[in-house]
Amino acid sequence: MSAVRTVIRGGLVVTAADEMHADVLIEDGRVVALAATGSDTAASWTDARTIDASRKYVIPGGVDGHTHMEMPFGGTYASDTFETGTRAAAWGGTTTIVDFAIQPRGGALREGLDTWMAKADGQCAIDYGFHMIMSDVNESSLKEMDGLLAEGVSSFKLFTAYPGVFLSDDGQILRAMQQAEHNGGLVMMHAENGLAIDVLVEQALARGETDPRYHGEVRKALLEAEATHRVIKLAQVAGAPVYVVHVSAQEAVEELARARHEGLPVFGETCPQYLFLSTDNLAEPDFEGAKYVCSTPLRPKEHQAALWRGLRTNELQVVSTDHCPFCFSGQKELGRGDFSKIPNGMPGVENRMDLLHQAVVDGHISRRRWIDIACAAPARMFGLYPKKGTIAPGADADVVIYDPAAEQTISADTHHMNVDYSAYEGKQITGRVQTVLSRGELVVNEGEFTGRAGHGVYMPRGTCQYLG
Repeated sequence: MSAVRTVIRGGLVVTAADEMHADVLIEDGRVVALAATGSDTAASWTDARTIDASRKYVIPGGVDGHTHMEMPFGGTYASDTFETGTRAAAWGGTTTIVDFAIQPRGGALREGLDTWMAKADGQCAIDYGFHMIMSDVNESSLKEMDGLLAEGVSSFKLFTAYPGVFLSDDGQILRAMQQAEHNGGLVMMHAENGLAIDVLVEQALARGETDPRYHGEVRKALLEAEATHRVIKLAQVAGAPVYVVHVSAQEAVEELARARHEGLPVFGETCPQYLFLSTDNLAEPDFEGAKYVCSTPLRPKEHQAALWRGLRTNELQVVSTDHCPFCFSGQKELGRGDFSKIPNGMPGVENRMDLLHQAVVDGHISRRRWIDIACAAPARMFGLYPKKGTIAPGADADVVIYDPAAEQTISADTHHMNVDYSAYEGKQITGRVQTVLSRGELVVNEGEFTGRAGHGVYMPRGTCQYLG
């Protein structure tokens, strides 16, 4: 806990609700007060460390509600540890992550949570929480859901994809949703028709279609839309809310929009890779397309407009990264000659806040919407608001000083993620994180990392705050 009294002076404070030229007083790791810059109140804040934020934005630290540090997948592991991944997040202006603990098949939810707690303990540079992946829905795991909610794990992820690994059938999904309706939890769904996709994978490989671009072709947008429709209807039957992760296809956005227009508690997230990249990247020659293999897959460029529109109209509420990095060398290469063996996942935890600021510059979203989809909405969705996701009296002093005029070029040469490529290599961005505080402690100070493993603490979460 930081005992230092800090004043951030002269910046434009931007939250999801407001923009104001204000000074921010921080004590004991919390925001204590805001006062108009130049006012008598602000002038009275003396005997404090001062951070000059003039001509800068003062924004809440980002909340990334979807990361996979050290995740086992396809015979290898995501290349970022909780230490390297949370350090990279801090560099990028993200001060809280919600990662995924995985129930071992045939084991208990508790066993999975304990394993992931141990991985993260003492390693994180920023605060963290966990969702629970249910890979084995049965009577005992359904009962366990209630106990996990009491410990601050309030969201449970299931899959209509990955048969034999994570897939739950419709009956299991319905049971989990019924349990969530009973205990106030939130079911998160990876919505793709995995059984149909497996048929298309087998047929593509039999035709000799082995390159990375076929990963996108077999995981059809219609199969994402079908599964999205199905999980919405199952949630409706259960009377439960549902949150659809990594929405990538226009047809899936349309399913969410239709349900929301009916007043159903249906939510959706998308990720920067779907907003900025496309099947053109998957088709890059010499196996370079493998760098962009993730599921749901990248879509043709024309889907991007629907995703941006969904973010503007609140059909999509959250932008998370689904950060799950695998090095090109030695990991992505496992799929040379067979796209189905390429580990699914992309790096991005460090780039999200900057890419979304670029979206403000490009006119896709407003400044306040940037903060909403990157900070406030994920904090509300996952029961962390207003401790996280805003700058207000009583909130944790997770604060980013952001220079909206600085220019940078994204590159693996300069990023801090533990991965040997950047999905956005060479992309020029306007805007850059200058200084980051986590609970009042400087973790990035004017472009220098001053944080440490073990500063970050586990955040027990409440239930989804969008539900009455």
